[in-house]
Amino acid sequence: MQPRCAVNVCHVLMLVLCLSAGEDFDWTKSNHGSFYYGTFPTGFSWGAGGSAYQTEGAWDKDGKGLSIWDVFSHKKGKIQLNDTGDSSCEGYYKIKDDISLMKELRLNHYRFSISWPRIIPTGVKSDHVNEKGIQYYDELIDHLLENNITPIVTLYHWDLPQILQEKYGGWQNISMVNHFNEFANLCFEKFGDRVKHWITFNNPWSVAVEGYETGEHAPGLKLRGTGAYRAAHHILKAHAKVWHTYDTQWRVKQKGLVGISLSGDWGEPVDISNQKDIEAAERYVQFYLGWFATPIFHGDYPQVMKDFVGRKSVQQGLGTSRLPAFSPQEKSYIKGTCDFLGIGHFTTRYITHRNDPPGRGSNSYFTDRDLAELVDPRWPDPGSEWLYSVPWGFRRLLNFVKTQYGNPMIYVTENGVSEKMMCTELCDEWRIQYYKDYINEMLKAIRDGVNVKGYTAWSLLDKFEWDEGYSERFGLYYVDFRNKNKPRYPKASVQFYKRIISSNGFPNQREVENWRRKSVEMCSSSNQLLAAEEQRSTAANILRLIHDPLTSHMEMVTEIVVPTVCTLSILISAVFLMFLLRRRN
Repeated sequence: MQPRCAVNVCHVLMLVLCLSAGEDFDWTKSNHGSFYYGTFPTGFSWGAGGSAYQTEGAWDKDGKGLSIWDVFSHKKGKIQLNDTGDSSCEGYYKIKDDISLMKELRLNHYRFSISWPRIIPTGVKSDHVNEKGIQYYDELIDHLLENNITPIVTLYHWDLPQILQEKYGGWQNISMVNHFNEFANLCFEKFGDRVKHWITFNNPWSVAVEGYETGEHAPGLKLRGTGAYRAAHHILKAHAKVWHTYDTQWRVKQKGLVGISLSGDWGEPVDISNQKDIEAAERYVQFYLGWFATPIFHGDYPQVMKDFVGRKSVQQGLGTSRLPAFSPQEKSYIKGTCDFLGIGHFTTRYITHRNDPPGRGSNSYFTDRDLAELVDPRWPDPGSEWLYSVPWGFRRLLNFVKTQYGNPMIYVTENGVSEKMMCTELCDEWRIQYYKDYINEMLKAIRDGVNVKGYTAWSLLDKFEWDEGYSERFGLYYVDFRNKNKPRYPKASVQFYKRIISSNGFPNQREVENWRRKSVEMCSSSNQLLAAEEQRSTAANILRLIHDPLTSHMEMVTEIVVPTVCTLSILISAVFLMFLLRRRN
């Protein structure tokens, strides 16, 4: 997943575009129209995705080195319920099984990431290249192609080799640019004969802000007001260097494309007649998406970022801006380094202007933006606290990219919704509704002229969700993490998404409504199958614990006693509440 794209509901982001582009995008136009029945262009690519640390498991197997997420997740209190990605979905051992799920969905492409420390354990190529890691990705790519599924490969989905963090400070250090380029070059050499779609970085906003500003993500640093900007600066340079490496050394021979995947929530002005709210909404988008897209497409940071961060830095008594500057040579080198733009999008916020006075102890990326985020309490929010279903924001964001960056080729690289529930539920009607509405808004954007070439549902499987552990589920397929074999079960959304793919869109109202009905009907049998498997698993655990009481005492406490006590507590609380209500009446 997402990955997630917002720190929490109270935080807020902003930015203004270059003035000329800001005039092109109509902030006052509100087109929350009705559902559109129609199909996507011929050749539109449908896919699903995941990432190495979230799905592979095998964290210390076959020569893999430590990543910053291996270390971070093993620190108590960093992850919900102290979960780790040590085994996650065991995808490392389930290549054929998972590709059979992709075939069932009739996917055109699958997006995954290569674990840097799995193929270069220390992060430094000259130290050692792990051939078993190379073999794993060879096998994955070959099996995908054998099944007519196009691999879309991300080079960096957050799992930096731990040694590079310890030795150099990770993305705070300019040396990461060359180390990352060596890693990317090795991937081009080993896999580029078959991989034609490369993504340098996934959601660098989260890498910078949550890794080096708030500390919520690995490596967990809280360098407020400076860390995120410095990390992003080096990431942009690393992206550009990798693009140029491919362009000069591999493009003619391999004929592939290199892009980047940027996440962006949409920011809508609270009051479209209020110029300050409009400017605040522009700042939100520019401090989020534009922070990375504007240098790549126009050569420098958005002017509004430079103005706001620079002014607040001066007011704080600093000699220079906390936002680093590119040299003229660097601007030229970075500009144009994007063959396609990946867009990850999940949700929307209403934005209004708010003054955040600068202070030596309060400077941060968030206060630099001078804005407040708001949500409509009527927006559905089935899972993650930051993820509200606001489909019309997706179309607005895609049109913004079209007007701001010259209508680049776009692949939607992440879009989906989570659920946060303790009990098993495969009949995910809210996810069906989310996909139906968001995909339809994407179709409307294509009718607006936006150059979208493919869509990636996020995600194929339930998986490790970073600091939320396994408490949130984004998958089309349910993964039983309590079972050591990590079996997969289709949710209702699998059948619905499969029908969208087969029809290449939405043929007519009657047929689409029939898809929903049949999808929910089919999931009931999957629910029964999963329930029976859980009963067998529980019985087996009880028998094992009886025969091995000493060594399994703690397992009994966590797997049987704790859930049982929790259930009884809920029942007792409910009875007590009913008693109180009756007495009051």
